Amino acid sequence: MTRRTEWPDSPAEHGGDAGSGYGPTDTSAAARGAAADDVGARSGRRSREGAAPGGGFGEGAGRRARSGTRGSGSPSSSRAEKGEPRDPVEQARNICLRLLTGTPRTRKQLADALRKREIPDEAAEEVLARFEDVGLIDDAAFAGAWVESRHHGRGLARRALVRELRTKGVDSAVIDEAVGQLDADQEEETARELVARKLRSTRGLDRDKRLRRLAGMLARKGYGEGMALRVVRQALEEEGEDTEGLDEPF
Repeated sequence: MTRRTEWPDSPAEHGGDAGSGYGPTDTSAAARGAAADDVGARSGRRSREGAAPGGGFGEGAGRRARSGTRGSGSPSSSRAEKGEPRDPVEQARNICLRLLTGTPRTRKQLADALRKREIPDEAAEEVLARFEDVGLIDDAAFAGAWVESRHHGRGLARRALVRELRTKGVDSAVIDEAVGQLDADQEEETARELVARKLRSTRGLDRDKRLRRLAGMLARKGYGEGMALRVVRQALEEEGEDTEGLDEPF
């Protein structure tokens, strides 16, 4: 049995939203630890190695940097006082790990978050590439899980799913492959189920108003006009409604 998980609707999910508890990949502690150890080790080596005196690093430069920042109110000294790492790679790693805890993210969502925190592009790219290598970022798995959850959980059609995945920065080819798992028959069956659940609440209204309400509901979920009209008409006929003239577009 396939495990289905409800995904959040809030626009806040593009950044630091509360998680659904399900991700496109296994974001286990072991996997996160592998990424953290690898990136952290490299950032640590850079910090220890330093550079030539002329480059502004090394022991003398370190003393100058420390003396120059003791009394300053700069953001870097503030972060240091709070125990946050100064190395941008380590900062990027920590930000990504926090965002991935319990909530799946696309590469673009994480990249946007790092840019917002003013992480240098080179450091961001290093961390994002490493997280992809260990499977913490997997846009294809994200898209597949999103389609499965949003179609079965919310009844969204392919057109609506494509829009949502585009806003999350998923590549078009990856989106096409993910939504390809839904065929026309499955999509129409879901539309029928949606109409059947909504039909009772429209009883007592005139036929045209019922049509607009039911077809509008399907349209908001991404169903095409032709399919929506056909499904609604059949549902009304089963209730004994006269559907003459309902072949016209609504």
